[in-house]
Amino acid sequence: MSLRASLYLFHNRNAARMEKNRAWGGFQRMFWIPGVAYELRRLDAPDRWVLIASGRTNADGRTDQPLLGGDAFKPGTYQLIFDIGAYFALQNIALATPPFLDRIPLQFTIADGDGHYHVPLLASPWSYSTYRGS
Repeated sequence: MSLRASLYLFHNRNAARMEKNRAWGGFQRMFWIPGVAYELRRLDAPDRWVLIASGRTNADGRTDQPLLGGDAFKPGTYQLIFDIGAYFALQNIALATPPFLDRIPLQFTIADGDGHYHVPLLASPWSYSTYRGS
């Protein structure tokens, strides 16, 4: 019973710069994104999110420890927010001000209190995707 998160960047290192109209097309490699701030919140009541955990992704773009485990791991609706705009602002990428993607909220539900959940985020400055990993 655990919840983990990881963050990856789709990027074409051969391109001089990323262009927003390319979206995912042309991105040939995937790299971990270290040092990105994240927050995990649980929905306690309609429109009331409670902060459960926060931190930064490690050198492998993952959380060092499970975000939820043991008695804290329970069915419910959660929101994992990645502060991706700050990461891309520090890279040598031409971005709009403010950036197209700044904070990416992923809202999901844990239905099985006995399962293992991995929530990867695959991101570029202009698009993202996620899925339930194992």
